Amino acid sequence: MTCPAPHELLATDTGGARAGLLHLKRATVRTPTFMPVGTQAAIRTVSPLHLASTGSQIVLANTYHLSQRPGEALVQKAGGLHRFMGVDLPILTDSGGFQVFSLDKKEITEDGVTFTYEVDGQRTFLSPERSMEIQQALGADIAMVFDECLPFGADRRYAEASVARTTRWERRSKAAHTRGDQALFGIVQGGFWPELRKRSAEEIQEIGFDGYAIGGLSVGEGHANMCEVLDATLPHLSRGHARYLMGVGRPLDLVEGVARGVDMFDCVVATRHARSGVVYTSAGRIRLTDTRYRKDLYPPDTSCRCYTCSNFSRAYVHHLFRVGEVLAATLSTIHNLTWFAGFMDRMRNSILEGRFADFRKEVHAIYPEDVEPKPVAAWARPASRPGKRRS
Repeated sequence: MTCPAPHELLATDTGGARAGLLHLKRATVRTPTFMPVGTQAAIRTVSPLHLASTGSQIVLANTYHLSQRPGEALVQKAGGLHRFMGVDLPILTDSGGFQVFSLDKKEITEDGVTFTYEVDGQRTFLSPERSMEIQQALGADIAMVFDECLPFGADRRYAEASVARTTRWERRSKAAHTRGDQALFGIVQGGFWPELRKRSAEEIQEIGFDGYAIGGLSVGEGHANMCEVLDATLPHLSRGHARYLMGVGRPLDLVEGVARGVDMFDCVVATRHARSGVVYTSAGRIRLTDTRYRKDLYPPDTSCRCYTCSNFSRAYVHHLFRVGEVLAATLSTIHNLTWFAGFMDRMRNSILEGRFADFRKEVHAIYPEDVEPKPVAAWARPASRPGKRRS
């Protein structure tokens, strides 16, 4: 059967950095690419009309949350996730594995995971077969297998058993996935042990998927540990398939992931930071809620041509945050999504033109930090409460 998501490699530069094309039925995605996260079938505070103007190529939605509310049956009845959301971009649905394994009250067996839904306390069961059933009903362009995401600090014995279970679960995921127009990506686990990462990569590729993701990161390990895991994993992944690093999205992490051969990323950093007034610019990250911007009539980023920067000033967005207007989060999010799409395009061009090393140095100079912005003042917080990692 023809792969529904072939990855065409166009150029490499400085070690593992790659530029390519991910051919999906709905559209061709330029790689490397950053995927905005729309957990609940929406990019928070941004309408599909403005999303289309940001340059974003593909977005992510969440299987676990959508199966609970509104339910995959309703989405399917509405014509699938694209029509339900009013978004014509390709969509990737994650399997719900990270969300399930981040919960405190859960029971893991060979069959799957039983847990308490965090919103209403309903007892819920999720398995490889159930995850595939939900994702096929949602109708995303790319589905993800159901795996076990290891917590940071898990011991070696548990990690070995988890890798074996993930392999069995991914084999079951593939057997249950029958939708021919939907790509299915495998996920490599293994914690922070190089030999377990190698073992997982070999076992998952032996099953055979349309692309491969590196899971189990963005769990509190920090930038250096992330890079070590990528160094231990990517040499064992097929060059002919798309490679996806899950849940990672700070500029420094993006450029170092690409340097090692990653093609796809997703993270809430662009949208979550925007909702607290933090925007990314060509000169670094700034917080528009700071008093220094109260009378600043320059656009958020003087080198940006997004809707926000073309029409509004730092002073205006600062004012909106101060008075609690939702528009503040909308304008900041539009800018951040545009900035991240442009950042990935510039990185891709640097690979195609053979100057990725210089681009990488520039990112290290402008975005050296690997920390969250400091908490925003109470008066500047948006009305909506920030969600968990994928929101």
